[in-house]
Amino acid sequence: MKIALGSDHRGDEPAAELAGLLREHGHEVQPVGPCDGTSRDYPDEAYLVGTAVASGKADLGVLICGSGNGVCIAANKVPGIRAALACNAETAAMSRKHNNANVLCLSGDGLTRQTINDAVLAWLNAEFEGGRHERRVQKIAAIERGENPADLNAEIKS
Repeated sequence: MKIALGSDHRGDEPAAELAGLLREHGHEVQPVGPCDGTSRDYPDEAYLVGTAVASGKADLGVLICGSGNGVCIAANKVPGIRAALACNAETAAMSRKHNNANVLCLSGDGLTRQTINDAVLAWLNAEFEGGRHERRVQKIAAIERGENPADLNAEIKS
């Protein structure tokens, strides 16, 4: 699987370690930034990862900043991106199973390296469950198009 990986300066160290782990698990890692500790604005990295995923150049994306919040907010501005902030393996897996998240966002300051690694592996091993969750993902797409998601209720039932 092709995974776009981005971080700001506060996520560089865990991102570099994560890149190695992902490669060990057979994934192709596409770093979008230098990961060299230089100060960078997290929206830049979030945009690069988001556009790589939305365009199909990457299958999924992972972003790490200090809190994880900044990259999550910024990535969700890219059309077609469903970025989720996870704090452990369980919340990461659920973001794929129920929300079909295509970008995982993590805190470089608030999580241990082991928690980051476990969360990413759990996320990658989870699969979207579809069913009632598909309806909800369709509603997220409606919001992205500027539509009221409740308007889809009749359409989805038919």
